Amino acid sequence: MLKLTFYGGAGTVTGSNFLIEGTQSKILIDCGMEQGRDFSEERTYAPFPYDVASIDALVITHAHLDHIGRAPKLIREGFKGKVFMTEATRDLTEVMLRDSVGILGNEAKERGLVPLYDDNDVTTLLARVTTLEYHQEHEVAPGLSVYLRNTGHILGSASVRVRDVSKGAGSDSVSVAITGDIGNSPSPYLPDWEKVEDADAIVMESVYGDRVHTHLDTRVPELRETLNKAIKRGGTILMPAFSIERTQLMLYQISNLMEAGEIPKIPVFLDSPLAIKATEIYEKHSDYFNKAAQAEEKREQSLFRFPFLTMTPSREESDTIHETEGSKLIMAGAGMSHGGRIGRHEVKYLPDPKTTLLIVGYQAPGSPGRMLQDGSKSVRLNGRQVKVRATVTTLSAWSAHADRDGLLAFAEASMPKSKTIFVAIGEPSAQRFLAQRIHDYLGGNAIVPHQGETWEITKQGAKKVT
Repeated sequence: MLKLTFYGGAGTVTGSNFLIEGTQSKILIDCGMEQGRDFSEERTYAPFPYDVASIDALVITHAHLDHIGRAPKLIREGFKGKVFMTEATRDLTEVMLRDSVGILGNEAKERGLVPLYDDNDVTTLLARVTTLEYHQEHEVAPGLSVYLRNTGHILGSASVRVRDVSKGAGSDSVSVAITGDIGNSPSPYLPDWEKVEDADAIVMESVYGDRVHTHLDTRVPELRETLNKAIKRGGTILMPAFSIERTQLMLYQISNLMEAGEIPKIPVFLDSPLAIKATEIYEKHSDYFNKAAQAEEKREQSLFRFPFLTMTPSREESDTIHETEGSKLIMAGAGMSHGGRIGRHEVKYLPDPKTTLLIVGYQAPGSPGRMLQDGSKSVRLNGRQVKVRATVTTLSAWSAHADRDGLLAFAEASMPKSKTIFVAIGEPSAQRFLAQRIHDYLGGNAIVPHQGETWEITKQGAKKVT
């Protein structure tokens, strides 16, 4: 028997945090930050609702902040265990957490709070990391082993199957899998997500559980058409892009479109130190790409660089972007327009009707990006109220998350071994919709868990304890 408690990711998109207890030890899967409307100051800054010192190990699914953002806080509160993740996730985690220290420090100062953690906590966390490869069983704590599979979400992303390997468990050992986030496969360079056929229960994401993306076959033509219209207006194109995966995907496709002569060769600026570092990590870990992309990388040296691309890591270099007249494309973080350099560009360019704002990723409710996506004519950015006269366009097919049909396909591939599918990591409406669909279309036992609930997982199914 295993016990599973939902301390994050239940009823919310962000803040992934799951506790799994065996007979001998306890492990956490993810320790993420809450973002957007999910953000709760009380939950984020308060002590963890479990005995941190009793946790034997932390396993990370991937390097997005809503899955790693509070991990250094565990160190500060007395966590002494080891940390496990893929090698690519380890490298991305370092740049993400180093970047977040300053941002969190400023936010805490504004709120009159003690920062969640500092650079020393990040260093200590990283020193505890043991990297794992896909498809290898590893005992991470007494009586509990993990097995990672690729989810095709971002570089190094993994689902984590946890199995009871305590003495006496034998062939009847119980297992539970946490998907993390499931990719919008197929990707041009990442492998497709892998099904989980060997877990008695699965906790799966549902970010787009009630929506269908534009068909993957149409997304490149849609991007081409949208960019050509934006360039014809003669204004600036703004793309708030998440530093990991979305940025690399956009660079890859824009490079291909320019090389093929399908869009004009305009200046493109990657104005994000974090995204620049993340792109370098993608290049370093090209062995995580699919075989076709590995061959392309070998031929071209990089999938993401092209002659009309300028990277502006320093603030001084960033300041010169506005001197470039005519059409230009600026890619900058943060992906939900809630910080970073994109806000400065949006303040300058959103009031201009020639500007195009391209939204290419999930926008959490309550975030400035969501307000822009929903058609707000005025939005508060960088402490200023900004009028929006720009054309705002959403390209949904570029999400790194599987849509409703992709998630249903994942659930179907995991049955009938999985007696229970917990639908989590999504807005409540998306969770409920996907759970109902799994029940109606697949005949599965789909449960929408609540924050703080504990469930016993056995070979026969799941039973709520509290």
